[in-house]
Amino acid sequence: MDILGYSGYGWLPPALYLLLLIFLSSRSKDKVESSAMTGLIRAAIFLILVIHGLQLHNSVFTPQGFVFGFAQNLSLIAWVGLAFYWFQSGFLPIASLRWLVLVFAFVCSIFPAVFSGTLISPIAVSDPWFKGHFIVATISVGLLSLAAMHAILMSVQDRALHRQLEIAPNGRLAHWLEDLPPLLTMESLLFNLLYVGFALLSLTVFSGLLFSQALFGRPLVFDHKTIFALISWFLFAGLLIARWRVGLRGRVALRWVLSAYIALLLAYVGSRFVLEVILQRA
Repeated sequence: MDILGYSGYGWLPPALYLLLLIFLSSRSKDKVESSAMTGLIRAAIFLILVIHGLQLHNSVFTPQGFVFGFAQNLSLIAWVGLAFYWFQSGFLPIASLRWLVLVFAFVCSIFPAVFSGTLISPIAVSDPWFKGHFIVATISVGLLSLAAMHAILMSVQDRALHRQLEIAPNGRLAHWLEDLPPLLTMESLLFNLLYVGFALLSLTVFSGLLFSQALFGRPLVFDHKTIFALISWFLFAGLLIARWRVGLRGRVALRWVLSAYIALLLAYVGSRFVLEVILQRA
């Protein structure tokens, strides 16, 4: 039964995200957020996550079969990233990341209502190897998406500190920056995300390389997706090795994170976008 399928309620998740963003932006920035308000916002995010998740499920697992494409992939990645944020925000000081994560989820939730995706072979989807690969890949990219947004936030914070920007005491940016933890704490949180995300990405990439026939029904082909996935893996691996060996940090590390993430997006989203939208092929 299509409770929240994209046929009738396709714009519900983006509408809810937009309402929450409007509410957050309308709140006075000169007031400290109370614990009750924080709990209310977390409850609202959880509710939207449930609705967005149901909608994704019903639009991907249709009566006709498994429907997937770059739009569904992006929306699912954003959903996983927001879910990780929601869970971690209960334990870690990452409230300032909330705006970026919600904007990303809002934008990505629009795409499945516009681009319908492609019907995937039900034989491949029923394979447990494929299911495991798909779940791990989605979690890894979602977690690394959160890490990339964390890196963007750190970059803004770093530039503000190095340039010693004169910001009005009551300005929005001033309060936003004041709410951030120290850069060293932010950096520690970033690499914790990267360690877990890279471990899952490694499992994704090498399971795809070693079991391509079982997962996708075809032998390994070094197409654009495989090449960009390997480039991303080597960039993340190089970053973590440099961090371990020479203590790499600062702007260089942040640029490295964003470069690796762009390659990852090109692998898991870009190839499908080119096929579906530009070439208009399944």
